[in-house]
Order: sequence, then C-alpha cells, then structure tokens
Amino acid sequence: MTDTTSRPRSGRMPRTERRAQLLEVALGVFVEQGYHAASMDEIADRAGVSKPVLYQHFPGKLELYLALLETSCAEVVQGVRVALASTTDNRKRVQATMALWYDYVADQGAAFRLVFESDLTNDPAVRRLVDGVIEDSAAAIAEVIREDTGLPGAAAHQLAVSLVGMGHVGARTWLDTRSELSKEQAVQLAAGLAWRGIGGFPRDPENSDRGEE
Repeated sequence: MTDTTSRPRSGRMPRTERRAQLLEVALGVFVEQGYHAASMDEIADRAGVSKPVLYQHFPGKLELYLALLETSCAEVVQGVRVALASTTDNRKRVQATMALWYDYVADQGAAFRLVFESDLTNDPAVRRLVDGVIEDSAAAIAEVIREDTGLPGAAAHQLAVSLVGMGHVGARTWLDTRSELSKEQAVQLAAGLAWRGIGGFPRDPENSDRGEE
C-alpha cells in the first residue's frame, strides 16, 4: 500500500542546493514511475517542499525532466572524455572507456535508466538529448582513433559508434540479466574484445605513443 503521508516541509536552502535536491528526488520518482505516471505533487511531497517552491525552480514537469536528463547525459559524456584523457596508452584507454559504461550502470543505475530507457523518447527535446549521448561519446572516441590511425573521419566515427554501442549495450545487458559475472570480469571481457578489434587497425607512423602492448 502506498504511503500517502506528506513529509515535513524542509527548511530554506540556497537556491542551488534546493535545485540539486529537487533533481535528486525527481530522479527517483521518474525512474520508479516513468515520466507519464510521475506527478509534480509527489515530487514536491517527497522533497518536503510546496508545489509553488517546486514551480519556482521548474515551470513544469517536462522542464524538470529535461533538466534532469541534461545533467545525466552530460555526466556520461564527461565520463567518456575523462576515460580517454586518463592515459596515452590506447589499450588502457579502451579498458577505461569500457569500465566507464559498467561503472555508470552499476553505480548510477537510476540515472542510466533515465537516459537509455526513457518513456518519453517521442519528444524531440528528449530524443535529441538521448541521441546526443551516443553521438558526443562517439565523437570524442573518433577523434582519438583518427589522430592515432590516420583513418578518414567517417571511418573513425563508425568505429567509435560501434565501440560506444558495445560499451553501453553490454553494460545494460550485464545489469538487466543479473549476470553471474562480476563487474570486473564483464569489463575485462568487453575491453579485451574491443581492443582485439580496434587494435588491429594500423597506426599512423607519425604517432609513436599509441599503446599496443
């Protein structure tokens, strides 16, 4: 039975802290119920604020959802960039990038479901943000591939998109099926497969720091 008891109203917070709190609460509601079933009333109640306070930060449910989705998408893309910048050894780059996807679904399962399993993908703004995660992640990887191999931009992009798909689809499947493999084992398998593929492309002789051990 659903607990309909209202939570005590929380005290005043600085605007940025309140916004962050509302986003965190909204994430839980949207992931549990989906966009269509979630209500601003429940989000306000769980956050311990009045609806007028909630509407001061977000004019409506769609605006709240988009703000949350934008934050979650940006976190994924930034994670990919950090993984790529963590080393100049390409084998380790592949390892770090694959680990990023598995860490994201394991440690931020709620946020990942908002990004990749949204029930509002028919909305153009939502679709643009979700598609942007794949495209921006692939663009970051393609730049490294192009610089290291000398492949044309279109070829580097196709390889990058394939690597991104391997990462996020594999990680989601690992989580959803409750695989008997540990996260570390799953990452090692994915990284090994990805490296055996991308590592077979010839290195541009002008780039001597590409890790191939």
